[in-house]
Amino acid sequence: MKSLLCVVSRSSWRVAVQGSNFHTGSTLRAEIGKVDPNLILCSTTKSVTTLTMSDPKRLNGWTGPMMVTLRQLFQQYAKDDNTKVLILTGKDPYYCAGVSLGDALNQPMHPKKLHTLIANNNKALFDVFLDFPKPILIAANGPAIGACVTSATLCDAIVASEKATFNVPFAALGITPEGCSSVHFERMMGSAVADRLLKDGWKPNGTEAASIGLAAEVVSHDQLMKRSQEIAEGWVLEKKQRTIPGGGSVEEYKRVNLEESILLADAFLNTPFLNAQYKFLKAKGKTGPSAIFWFLKSSRPLWSKLL
Repeated sequence: MKSLLCVVSRSSWRVAVQGSNFHTGSTLRAEIGKVDPNLILCSTTKSVTTLTMSDPKRLNGWTGPMMVTLRQLFQQYAKDDNTKVLILTGKDPYYCAGVSLGDALNQPMHPKKLHTLIANNNKALFDVFLDFPKPILIAANGPAIGACVTSATLCDAIVASEKATFNVPFAALGITPEGCSSVHFERMMGSAVADRLLKDGWKPNGTEAASIGLAAEVVSHDQLMKRSQEIAEGWVLEKKQRTIPGGGSVEEYKRVNLEESILLADAFLNTPFLNAQYKFLKAKGKTGPSAIFWFLKSSRPLWSKLL
């Protein structure tokens, strides 16, 4: 069994995931890499701090360094007396392409340890947003995928550019919803819309997002940051308190986040996800990585006993 585990951990998981260059909506390791101040630009005007994710070559994806830097900045500005409202946006063309699995699974480990890392670190990612004590406005400047969508819905509001799209591809990946979306989406937008997003894979654009209540409003791309600053300054003047659309409480959603994180960890190590990755890679013509995922799903009855 140790030999099989070594093969799965050091070769199969690493090669398959890095070879796919695929993005998902959850994180496996929140502490990969070091804080890099060049990844997120910061500016404060009239008590409004804007954080701009600035890694356009990687579509502002939530790599390990990006997530570590984002978390540090959230903690910093939570205590900053000069910051009353936070805006989070991305450098064009993407808002954020989600969490990169290429940076997440790069170390060999026991399947049970991997399961724990998935659950613990997925929970930690969304707790960063839930614990932030000041209003957060998302300025969605372009496509948003997975975790950056679900985390955005936990913020006070989203202003969408006409170039924005929102995609939560959990069903296609064979994984379970995260970011409290299993509960929050229905409360925020109704059961029919929640099903379209989570089960049917609907990818609304900015205008559609505003029509269903996912975004507060949609604006022309060149007016996005000006309008977002106006809204945020208004919040400062009215001394707006942190809220979650749909009426959920931080305490409740942290419990939901924990439950979802455990289910997500199960899903990442289960056959539907492995099979989805196999089919995705095979369709892309990546025969080597696809063969590895085929091996993983085929050999799961053996290594799953270690979970």
